[in-house]
Amino acid sequence: MTQSMPFGGAFVPVSGGEPLSCNIEDYPLGIVLPIDKPYRWTSADVIRKVKFAAIRHFHKKNLKVGHAGTLDPLATGVLLVCIGNATKQAQSFQDHDKEYLAGIMFGATTPSYDREKDIDRRFPYEHISEEAVAEVLPSFLGTNEQIAPLFSAKSVDGVRAYEMARRMYKQSAGTSSGDFDAAALSILQKSMITIHTISLESFVPSTLPTDVVSPKTVEDTSSSASSRINVIDTSALGLPVATVRIACSKGTYIRAFARDIGEALGSGAFLNSLCRTRTGEFSIENSLSLDSALRLLAD
Repeated sequence: MTQSMPFGGAFVPVSGGEPLSCNIEDYPLGIVLPIDKPYRWTSADVIRKVKFAAIRHFHKKNLKVGHAGTLDPLATGVLLVCIGNATKQAQSFQDHDKEYLAGIMFGATTPSYDREKDIDRRFPYEHISEEAVAEVLPSFLGTNEQIAPLFSAKSVDGVRAYEMARRMYKQSAGTSSGDFDAAALSILQKSMITIHTISLESFVPSTLPTDVVSPKTVEDTSSSASSRINVIDTSALGLPVATVRIACSKGTYIRAFARDIGEALGSGAFLNSLCRTRTGEFSIENSLSLDSALRLLAD
């Protein structure tokens, strides 16, 4: 079962229904699969999985498959996977506004601004309250400059910023995120981003003293595509966590937003969780699980 969408007529399979036709020519404008990206999978992992299934399904070795806007490995949510001629519209889809549900943990920082790198600095957090977070959020509305994380896909003279960051991290064990912040400021150009709406969805105050608990790396015993992705376990830290809903323009780094709100509140912060709930007209409610998407491409 398919439905046509107003973004140019490419066909978007909806959840359920029969597998797609095995003839790609039946989809002259291509196919767009809005997939809820699995946790700890890279966007490239999803593309490889879908491309393998699509090549078998359509019996076409040179089939083009790509995505319209990457998601970090530790994020979930809407990833638009374009097949065939829909790849020509990928940039257009990527330019659409996005919405995210971000869990932000206060009182500490990591070099990657999320849970992929270990905590490197601690900050006072006793003053972080629901009222304080709600009060500072409106200051982020509108168009502002933002510095991307050094651990990002930003290009610097043809080199990805994360390649530089990895070298720095490997060469300087225990490097603080302050060093990475300084490097980002000196290496990356500021970008203009727009936050259209922002709201505090929930707030969990501190429950444990941080000086008695240290984060640990989560053991991954699964056979998922990205079991190599590191993630620290923050469940026992007891630090305050705010869940914030953000509707924003393309190019907005929510990890950088977490850094910035921590600084605005006189503390440190990093991204504890992230879900992209919408990209353009595609919402998480109408997205497919990876397994459902693969069933549409059953051989």
